Amino acid sequence: MEPSTGKLFSNLSLGEKLIVFTLSLVVAIGAISFLVYETTKAAVTIVVDGEEVKVKTHADTVADLFLEHDYEVNEHDKVTPALDSKITGNMVVEWKKANLVFFHHNGLGSEVWTTATNVSEFIEMHDIPYVKEHDELNHDLQDEIESEMRIMLESAFTVTLNSDGEQQQVITTSTTVADFLERETIVLGELDRVEPPKDALLNGEMEVKVVRVKKVTDVVEESVSYATVTRKDNSLQSGKEKVVQSGTAGLLEKHYEVILEDGKEVSRKLIKTDTVRESKDRIVAVGTRVATPTVSRGSSPAPSGEIKGRTLTVTATAYTAKCNGCSGITATGINLNNNRNAKVIAVDPSVIPLGTRVHVEGYGTAIAGDTGGAIRGHKIDVHMPTKSDAFAWGTRRVKITILQ
Repeated sequence: MEPSTGKLFSNLSLGEKLIVFTLSLVVAIGAISFLVYETTKAAVTIVVDGEEVKVKTHADTVADLFLEHDYEVNEHDKVTPALDSKITGNMVVEWKKANLVFFHHNGLGSEVWTTATNVSEFIEMHDIPYVKEHDELNHDLQDEIESEMRIMLESAFTVTLNSDGEQQQVITTSTTVADFLERETIVLGELDRVEPPKDALLNGEMEVKVVRVKKVTDVVEESVSYATVTRKDNSLQSGKEKVVQSGTAGLLEKHYEVILEDGKEVSRKLIKTDTVRESKDRIVAVGTRVATPTVSRGSSPAPSGEIKGRTLTVTATAYTAKCNGCSGITATGINLNNNRNAKVIAVDPSVIPLGTRVHVEGYGTAIAGDTGGAIRGHKIDVHMPTKSDAFAWGTRRVKITILQ
């Protein structure tokens, strides 16, 4: 039978008993100290991203607590209460880890550290302007935030649209004019244009103008006036005229290329001309036959003193076919250049009608076939074959007799 512990202890020497007692006392003190240490620890609940971890600690601060449990806190993380807060019993420490988010707003990107749990909270937390009805967001508001998540927001703005005769205010998130037109289902024709151009960037308070351009052909009829042509006719008495052929106006078709912008003509270009009908000249025969004096039934003309007819006393001057300012063709069409000896006088038609046969004292029987700017009232100008003859005539008072 084994000896009892008491008997063993009693068999020990005094020194051995002292050693055993000391060791027992140390163990007891250690056990009591451990028990006291453990029972004096503070109970702390750590909430990490919504998950609870219950611990006991002698840490003085929250920072010490995190070091004690090897928790590495990012500078963007959110710890509540703060890291320098004192540890108390039954304390709850909430630790929200920050996530890196790539945020793009109207095409401009940035890196944002956030402790938001979802997109809605992210927008509110970072004071991001967002209009739910019009802005475009690539995520639902309730989507959870994830590390390196990409959030893209296009803010809406107002654009003035002028198209097809209407002006309207359009709220859009389009970045370019081309994208804006596509979203508004505006189709450009081949010649249509838009201001500003399709590749221009859009911004608030901008005006987009769609110009409808059409190219049409306009055919215009144009009348062509006929010309009047005179022909000498020796069968007609000088001063007489006869229409040989009536004139007919011609007709042209002019084809124009016309550019219309929003229904208004902005340019016109002649591209071709077609002749529909040629014009036909009006032809007038002009008499050139100079009348000869009428001879009485006798064999010789009656003396000038016996010529019958209305008589006038006039002032008579003389001129030639080549006088200053003269063309050689009289008002009635008589060519004095070819008839130097023709008996023709210039008269005032209100006194002596053109074509009248007259007898001029000292000159002979002549035709009233011409007019003159200085021939007014009772004044005539007699035609002479040469300048010397005209100078010799000079200016004189003569009696004339109107024969017909």
